[in-house]
Amino acid sequence: MTNLLDRTLVRLLPAVPKPLVKLIADRYVAGAHLADACRVVQRLNAEGKLATVDVLGEEITSREEALAIVDAYDEVSEAIGHEHLGSNLSVKLTALGLKLDYAFCLENTEAVLDRAGAFVRIDMEDSTCTEDTLRLYRDLRGRGRDGVGIVFQAYLRRTLSDVRALADLTPNVRICKGIYVEPPDVALQGFDEVRENFVAALDLLLEQGSYVGIATHDEWLIDQGLGLVERHGLSPGEYEFQMLLGVRTKLANELVRAGHRVRIYVPYGEHWYAYSLRRLQENPKLAGYIAADTIGRLVPGRNGGA
Repeated sequence: MTNLLDRTLVRLLPAVPKPLVKLIADRYVAGAHLADACRVVQRLNAEGKLATVDVLGEEITSREEALAIVDAYDEVSEAIGHEHLGSNLSVKLTALGLKLDYAFCLENTEAVLDRAGAFVRIDMEDSTCTEDTLRLYRDLRGRGRDGVGIVFQAYLRRTLSDVRALADLTPNVRICKGIYVEPPDVALQGFDEVRENFVAALDLLLEQGSYVGIATHDEWLIDQGLGLVERHGLSPGEYEFQMLLGVRTKLANELVRAGHRVRIYVPYGEHWYAYSLRRLQENPKLAGYIAADTIGRLVPGRNGGA
């Protein structure tokens, strides 16, 4: 019943007036401008949380647009240093031109790394990008670029093999379930299957010595993660939990109070509308979280701190 409601909400999204989408998205996207992102990161830092800033722009269709994204990341890097923000960067390779030309994207990614005074996380996108994303990450590490990390999506059938294939680099990794709609031959379809693969991938990464960002809003997976980091003998500074801005805030606060490092994904940019629709369409369950949370904030007596 819950899944049906979530899917229904997603189908209705394109018909929702843009101002209303913005009203909802304001909690989950920092805003259209860098100043908005800085303000959100400052608030998160004051709450004891770290951040990772993402410039929205996967929809780029030209080299000029990709170069503009590179310039935007330059401005983010300057702001992080100037304002002493506890944040690193997240980049999507399609925004840097991956679909246009591999060499061009590699050059742009190196430019972001050259200017960044902070760690840079390469996000993982849909499965059509997986091979080139992993190839580009290995190319960067082969060029001595160590301040860069990668993402694995637990629902992909190839993930455990990919984790083993990168073991020689001991990568800094974000492990998440994955949100893109993929066919059964590419991705696991069962809820429990994905959970099990998430735990297996996390265990393998920790065994191989990787620093891991455990990115999930699933309390069962968080409990499993806590058990694994304890079993591997890790201190709080040797792993972190990661969540989306505005989602499961109460749970994030509880992890902070318990002494765990928590990092929040902070997207911003002029492409906020396309991002908001796509994120919810690709993850109907997230639409349910947001709808419940929004109702909780609008209706007296409801708990909006999910």
